[in-house]
Parts: sequence; C-alpha cells; structure tokens
Amino acid sequence: MIELLKRFCKPFRLECILGPLSKLIEVVFDLITPLVVMRMIDRGVGGRSVEAVLAYGGLLVLMACAGFVFTLVCQKMASRASQGMGTDMRNALFERVNALSYAEIDRFGTPSLITRITNDVNQVQLAIALGVRQLTRWPLLSVGSMIAAMAIDAKLSIIFFISMPLIGGIFWLVMARCVPYFKRMQQKLDRIGLVTREGLSGVRVVRAFVRESHERERFRRAADEQADIAIAVGKLSCVLNPATFLVMNLAICAILWVGGLQVNVGALTQGEVMAFVNYMTQTLLSIVYVANLVVVFTKAGASAGRILEVLDCEPGIRSGADAATEPDERAEFAIALRDASFAYPGSMVNAVDHVTLELPRGGTLGIIGGTGSGKSTLVSLVPRLHEVTSGSVEVLGRDVRAWDLDALRRQVGFVPQKAELVSGTIRSNLTWRDPSATDADLWSALETAQAREFVAALPQGLDAPVEAGGKNFSGGQRQRLTIARALVGSPRIIVMDDSASALDFKTDASLRAAIRGLACAKGAPCGDPTTVIVSQRVSSVRDADLICVMRHGSAVGVGTHEELLGSCDIYREICASQLGIGEGATSHA
Repeated sequence: MIELLKRFCKPFRLECILGPLSKLIEVVFDLITPLVVMRMIDRGVGGRSVEAVLAYGGLLVLMACAGFVFTLVCQKMASRASQGMGTDMRNALFERVNALSYAEIDRFGTPSLITRITNDVNQVQLAIALGVRQLTRWPLLSVGSMIAAMAIDAKLSIIFFISMPLIGGIFWLVMARCVPYFKRMQQKLDRIGLVTREGLSGVRVVRAFVRESHERERFRRAADEQADIAIAVGKLSCVLNPATFLVMNLAICAILWVGGLQVNVGALTQGEVMAFVNYMTQTLLSIVYVANLVVVFTKAGASAGRILEVLDCEPGIRSGADAATEPDERAEFAIALRDASFAYPGSMVNAVDHVTLELPRGGTLGIIGGTGSGKSTLVSLVPRLHEVTSGSVEVLGRDVRAWDLDALRRQVGFVPQKAELVSGTIRSNLTWRDPSATDADLWSALETAQAREFVAALPQGLDAPVEAGGKNFSGGQRQRLTIARALVGSPRIIVMDDSASALDFKTDASLRAAIRGLACAKGAPCGDPTTVIVSQRVSSVRDADLICVMRHGSAVGVGTHEELLGSCDIYREICASQLGIGEGATSHA
C-alpha cells in the first residue's frame, strides 16, 4: 500500500497535507469541547449563572461552526486526493495492460485484470479517502483525550488503562481471523467476473446447446463461494462493535460510580466527572474507529498488492533503446522469416516450428492449412504481437526486435481473425490507424474493402453509430469495416488473418482484386503494398505470388499454386476437397 501511494501521491501532496491539517484543527476543538461543557456545568448550572451558560453555550456553537468548516475543507481535500489518485491508477493500469503481450494478459486473465482496474482501485480509493479524513483524527483524539482525562483525575484514569487493552485484544482477535479472507474474497470476485464474461460472450453458443441451466449453476456456485467468504467475514466483523461497546459502556458505568463517590466527598466536581466521561468516550470510540480503519486498510493492502503486480509486470515485448523508426529502403524482401519458431508459454510443442520464407516487396503471400496448423500464430509474428523463441523475423529489411514497436505496427495493417469494432461511429473506428485521415481517405479504404456501398446507404454515412462489438452490423459487414480500418493510413504491409471468411466468393474475389490494384500513390514507394492473406479457401490464395502450406506449425510447402500442386500432397488434398481434382490441377487465369 505504501509503495503504491509513493508512486501516485506526488501530484496530490497539497491535498494530503491540507486534509489532515484541517482534521488536526478539528481535533483541537473536540478536545476543548469537554472542558467548555465542564465550565458550563460547574459555573453556569452549579453556580446558577445564566450569563455563564449563555457565554459557554455560545462558545460551543462557535467551535461547532468552525469545526464544520474545517470538516468541509478536509472532505474536499480527501475527495480530490482519492479520486485523483484512483483515476491515475486506473490510467496507469490500463496503459500497462495495453503494453502487455498476449502471454502476460493470459497469465493474469482478462476477468482478473478488469477486477483490478475496477474493484481493487475502488478499495484503494476508499482507503485514501479515509486516510486523509480519519488517519490523523482518531489517533490524535485518542491520545489527546487520555492526556486530558489524566489531567482531570489520575486515579479515574486507571479505568482507561483497564478497558483499552480489552478493546485492543478483542480487535486483534477478530482481525487475525478476518485478514486471510480478504485476498480470497478478491479471487472469488475474479471468478465471478470470469464466469459472467464467458456466459455473456458465448450466450449464442450457450442457447444453441441448451446450456442455460448449466451456466446458471456455474454462476450460482461462483456467487455462493464469494458469498460464503463474505458471510464468514461478516460473522467475525459483527462481533467487533458490540463487544467493544460493551466494554466501553461498562467502563463508563464504572467511571460514573467511582466519580460519583468522589463528588460526594468533594474530590471532584460534577463538571469534571462529565468531562472525564466525554474524554473516555472519545478515546474508546477512537479505538473502535481505528479498528475499522485497519479493516479498510487491510483490504486495500491486498488490493494494492494486486495492482502493483500488474504495474510491476514488465512487458515481454517492447522497443529497444535505439529502435529503428524507418524501414530499410534497400531491402529486397518485405517479410523474411529465418528459421522462426514460437511456442506458447507452458507448451512443449512449437506453434510455429522452424519456418523459413521470403516475400519480396509488393508481393502477395497466401497462407493455407487446417485448423490449428499455426497460420494465425505465424502472421502474428510480423507485427510482433508474439516474440519468436528462436530464429528471426525481418520486416522491410529490419529484424522486428530492432524496430520501434509503434513504428513497426504503423507499417503493418493488421486485420485479425475476429472482426472487432468498438462503440462509437464508423468514422471513429476507421481512423484508429490515422486520426488525421480525410473523408476521401476513408471512402477510398471502404471502396477497396468492398464496404462503400452499404456504408453510403446508411442515413448518417461515416457518422453512423457502431454499437459495442459492432453488433448492429452483420458478420460480413464487420469484416469489411475492419479491413477498411487496416487500409487507412497506407500501410506498407497488409496482413489479413482469415478476415474474409464471412464474405461470399464474389465479394472475396473483388476484395483481393482491389487490394492488388492499390497504386503507389497510396503510400508504398516500392510498388503495390505487400499483402499476406491467411485463409482456408484455395480460391483466396491461389493467385498469390507465394503460398505457404502450414501443418502442425511447420511450413510443409512453399511455392506458387502450380508448384505446390506438383510438390505438396497436403495442398493437393486441400485443392481436391474444395475445387475437385481436375479443377485443382488447372491453372486459374
């Protein structure tokens, strides 16, 4: 918790100073109040002086008003500090999550990351707010009240020192049992988030297989597990306040009894007894509030640890110190894989296994193979979404590890296998790569992606709304919009990871023809942009300059359509299954 605050409190040092300082002044008024009440009772009530009652009463009102003002100042400072630091934490977490590699995100888990950005930050925010408002108030009030009480009567203070260890013992017994539950509670919240996310994202599959009752049971179990821990903590916590107030009330009874005896013999005045009771109440209440603060800070400590775990996770894929920002224009190849291999964390088998191929600049590479053959993993090495475990990947003449990450990814227009759109408008989605793109640039990209017609038919055109996930568009429309998004900004390399699977054959063919026809004026000085097409359709890759056939992570065949028909059994089998043996063996004009 301290380490986290060190990182984020610097911009809010003024609030963290003024807030406790305001509370300190309020504590002074709280400590003076019992003395004023004592004078009012002894000189006003006991002395039958209306003037004394009015004078001391007016003083109490003034102190209450002043205390109220300082309380407002402290509240404002606490709000600014907690909300400001919480916002900075969320921004830092989101920025770090965006910098993490796929493997690191998978290690944490998406639901857990969401919980850390939301619930864990909320816990820390609450601790900061309470810390600014109460961390100085209650300890100082407790110590000040004890000193004032001892100044009134040292013998009565013995009751203080008997009751305080009892309250402290009760608190520590309860907390020792509660603390282990707090981290488990956060883990169960992660589990609820996971089950909820899976159920919502896969709702169509759940309904298609009539698994609603199973999913309800999964969620019920996850919720019950979290509830069981929360109830266990609640059962322990509910003992704390009744037990402490029992000790407090018994101590007050003892003070009134002993103090009454001393009043009878003239050792104390009635006002002094009342002041002593007030000070003792303030002290014991302070101990109770400090106990509650410790509960909050314990929860926040667990949350802070989870936040730091993400913030301290160094991204496995990042730019080097002297990273290149421009391609080597002398390079012959746009993409060159040299004995490249990649294995997912924890896997003993390479997802990409010693692949070597070279694609000239301006050429087209088709990648084909069965499900799970490593096609998507292979193309993810080009924009360095994954890091090769051995070998190398060169893009535009430079090893991807020598590129600045942002500069590399600006060179590559990547279209993922799953068409992802975010809420906003068509314009806001298309300008991801190039925020400065003009309407003409956007319409040109839409035309190449075969999406101009349906976008132009929308009443709002480029400003038509896009719902979360693009659910207000069909699968084919979403794919064409994501392709258009990758084309905006004139990338030097276009990678389409099976991103036309929802298109009909005619639209797919028109799309490929349009991409082949992109002119040098679009921004590729070496000729047409280099294109990589991942597909399970032979018709999508047969006209490529180079075709790579993948199987179990290995490139079992590299060549043109005609070359592979003669040299690669797997490619012949794919052609035979999709085109027919006779057609597959015939060159496509």
